[in-house]
Amino acid sequence: MNELVEVQYAIDTFYFLVCGALVLWMAAGFSMLEAGLVRAKNTTEILTKNVALYAIACTMYMLIGYNIMYLGGGNGFFPSLGFMIGAEHTLDEVLSSGGDIYYSARSDFFFQVVFVATAMSIVSGAVAERMKLWSFLLFAVIMTAFIYPIQAYWSWGGGFLDAAGFSDYAGSGIVHLCGASAALAGVLVLGPRKGKYGKNGAINAIPGANMPLATLGTFILWLGWMGFNGGSELKLSDLGSANAVAQVFANTNAAASGGVIAALILAKLWFRKADLTMGLNGAIAGLVAITAGPSAPSILAATLVGAVGGVIVVFGIVALDKLRIDDPVGAISAHGIVGIWGLLAVPLTNGDASFGAQLLGMFAIFIWTFVASLVVWLIIKAIMGVRVSEEEEYEGVDIAECGLEAYPEFTSGR
Repeated sequence: MNELVEVQYAIDTFYFLVCGALVLWMAAGFSMLEAGLVRAKNTTEILTKNVALYAIACTMYMLIGYNIMYLGGGNGFFPSLGFMIGAEHTLDEVLSSGGDIYYSARSDFFFQVVFVATAMSIVSGAVAERMKLWSFLLFAVIMTAFIYPIQAYWSWGGGFLDAAGFSDYAGSGIVHLCGASAALAGVLVLGPRKGKYGKNGAINAIPGANMPLATLGTFILWLGWMGFNGGSELKLSDLGSANAVAQVFANTNAAASGGVIAALILAKLWFRKADLTMGLNGAIAGLVAITAGPSAPSILAATLVGAVGGVIVVFGIVALDKLRIDDPVGAISAHGIVGIWGLLAVPLTNGDASFGAQLLGMFAIFIWTFVASLVVWLIIKAIMGVRVSEEEEYEGVDIAECGLEAYPEFTSGR
């Protein structure tokens, strides 16, 4: 009996670690997507942000965030403050848990830390091409240590949203809406890029430098999302869990496909062109939409959930531009507006979920993250500023912030 439990424990731990590694690979996806959608003169800086934010997220979540989210107790609204992650499970603990402990504590930490890094990655693209690097990294410290873990505690850590019946399987709200809410606050404090908006409501397109790179980044994210959603099943070592994991993988893939198709069709009808950037954002929107509930729908229903997300993201990108909210990569629309749709779609296929609980969770995540982030952004702005100078923005933040160009022959004209 003990040997069987140990084997199942090993299988589930290994599965958890592999899925975590897939989510880690999403960091490369965000890096490539954002590097492709910004101008050549800002590429090195966006890559630096993505590498640094991942390292900061891993460190701050280890020191503070994980304990806040899972190990610190609290009263359902305010978690207790603690430091460092807890001890590893022993065999006696596993055997006496009655099946409640079936993977290692370290594998859980690793899986969760790549989630918080994903939330922070959403912010980097939205504030691209005009934010100071070190102001962004300072915000990353606060976001990954406190802002994200507190709202995640409300749901995944047994807080008041969990008690209210809020359902968010892998984080359409907890990860994606949270990241987009922080990004929105940052964009409002930062303001639009120079030349993006003209007089009389004119909106000037600022094309990205490398569409092949953006497409590669999208496919990397698509692959990594299998670990994002699949790993959230938490278990693989019995027939029911294995079937559930397979359903989640199939639904995740189907939703992304639906998002691409719907976004491209809408772009063709609206703009008379099959806009690649809308198709790429359609894929991400489909993935975000299904993340809140990938285990319950049929594959056809998952495709439709993703397709609605693909339509929403196109309208969202256009609407934010009309409001003069400048998001170079469409992150606020793809992760935030579609994240809301993902939460509200859960009760359509999951009879255990309710629209009331989903709305409560949506508002709680958005209000907390947006207000807390806005306060932090404003403090950073007062202390050290958040925006590079107009001259530095014109020349590109690669040289100003990093002293290194990604494409020196191209950008220098040599």
